[in-house]
Amino acid sequence: QVQLVESGGGLVQAGGSLRLSCAASGRTFSSYAMGWSRQAPGKEREFVAAITWSAGATYYADSVKGRFTISRDNAKNMVYLQMNSLMPAESAVYYCSTGISTAALVQGRGNSWGQGTQVTVSA
Repeated sequence: QVQLVESGGGLVQAGGSLRLSCAASGRTFSSYAMGWSRQAPGKEREFVAAITWSAGATYYADSVKGRFTISRDNAKNMVYLQMNSLMPAESAVYYCSTGISTAALVQGRGNSWGQGTQVTVSA
């Protein structure tokens, strides 16, 4: 199983940017689709973005399209989420996950999950 560690969260003003990173361990990293999800206090976890194993295709929640970009570097076992034009409502814990497919990740059916990184967007 792949182990995941997120980093890059923090406090940012509305309209600002953050880049999240997810470091993966395990030889099979490049075999998995990867995704990012987020969970705000009192709310269910929601899908944010996903990328195929080859990075040939990406998928985004409608709310983040045009502002967030997911990418991966299989040689470094890393996944990234560049977040621009952040809004206070996007304050949440952001999680990285693996999946057998991007469709599974869109549905919240990840295989392995990291511990999350907190993103706080101030007004």
